[in-house]
Amino acid sequence: MDKVRADAQKQAEAAYDGFILWSKRTTYASIAFLFIVASCNFGVEDNTYPGYNGEQYSPTGLNTK
Repeated sequence: MDKVRADAQKQAEAAYDGFILWSKRTTYASIAFLFIVASCNFGVEDNTYPGYNGEQYSPTGLNTK
């Protein structure tokens, strides 16, 4: 019975160590990905966001008086 418990304990510790290892790798990869995306400045260039041009959307052919 003690051999079974010892084997189960070894297997549980190995599984736990593997889980922690992959959790760390996933977390570090996610953080690195977010830093890469943030370094692209989210697509904003030269402080022109959102680049609104009011004349482009002004209605034409309407009597506004």
